[in-house]
Parts: sequence; C-alpha cells; structure tokens
Amino acid sequence: MIEVLVTLVILSIGLLGVASLQFIGTFANADALSRSQAVMVAQQMSERLRANAVLSAASNGMVVDNGYFDDSIYNFENLSCGSSASNFVCHCLSHPPSIPDCRNNQCTAAQFAIFDAYEVSCSVASANPNIRIDVNCADNNILDADTCSAGSIHSIILKWPVQNWQNIERVLNPECNEGELSPHDCVVLDVTL
Repeated sequence: MIEVLVTLVILSIGLLGVASLQFIGTFANADALSRSQAVMVAQQMSERLRANAVLSAASNGMVVDNGYFDDSIYNFENLSCGSSASNFVCHCLSHPPSIPDCRNNQCTAAQFAIFDAYEVSCSVASANPNIRIDVNCADNNILDADTCSAGSIHSIILKWPVQNWQNIERVLNPECNEGELSPHDCVVLDVTL
C-alpha cells in the first residue's frame, strides 16, 4: 500500500510539472504568434516604402513623402468609429471615404502615404488588435525639406503589451517600452532606401 501511495505522489508531481509546462507553452505560443505577425507587417511596410520612394531633389538617393512620418495616419488615429466595435470591424471591412483609394485611382505621393498607413493599420488590426505601428526616421540632413533625407534610417516599430509569467521579470528591449506604462515587446525594422 505504501508503494502505491509513493507512486501516486511521484506521478502527481510529474503531472503538475506537465500542466505547468503546458500553461507556459500557451503564453510562449501567443508571444511567438504576435512576433511573427509583427515581422510580416513590418516587412510589408518596408516594401511599401521602397515601392513609393523617388529620387531626392536635394541629394543622391531615394526619399519617400513626408506624410509617411505623420503619426496621426497610423493606427486609425485619423478616423473615428462611432461605436464600440473593434478597429478592424469599424474601419477595414469597408473602405472609409476619407482615405484615398489608390488601388483603383491615381494618387499623389501624399495620398499614397495615407493609403499605405491605412492598409498597414488594417493588417495590424487583423493580426492582433493590441499591436501598434510607428514609422519614424533618424534624419541625417535636417537642412533639406525632406523629413527623412536620402540615406537616412527609417525605423518601423510594431509594439504590443506583454505579461510576465509566474512572476518572472522578462528582459525587454528598452526601445519597446519608451513612453509605455506597462511592459511591451516589439519588432523594430530599420530600412535605408
């Protein structure tokens, strides 16, 4: 009888370990999914920047329209919903009239910036509604009219909130948590045109 009880104790300890592993694996899978989706969206945005780059009038190299660096066109900041539905449902199921439709019409470079920001924001919202995108530039020539001069580094940052597992502090990139109150993870893609 004692051997059976010892066996049950050992078996139950092993099963608790397996259950804990399953629980932690679920969190790891969710983080991996968010990271994979963020990488795909960052790549999509970098391709859009490359596709809409033109030769710079001020120097040798390629530049994109200054509108790409306007924070108000990303994450549906320039749109209002009027309901409590998700951003994807509110803005992406039908094309908003205030966003230029560059799929069927000729667009200017500034209109392409707004359209691309809208399309990428819809990609983000469909992948994970908690991910936010930011496009900025480390301008290497502040004297010209371009927000991001030729040869400058364009940074595409996608960040999302994360949770710690079993009270273990996660080591996160400080760039991900700049200006955030809760822990965030991110994907940063630097592009030079």
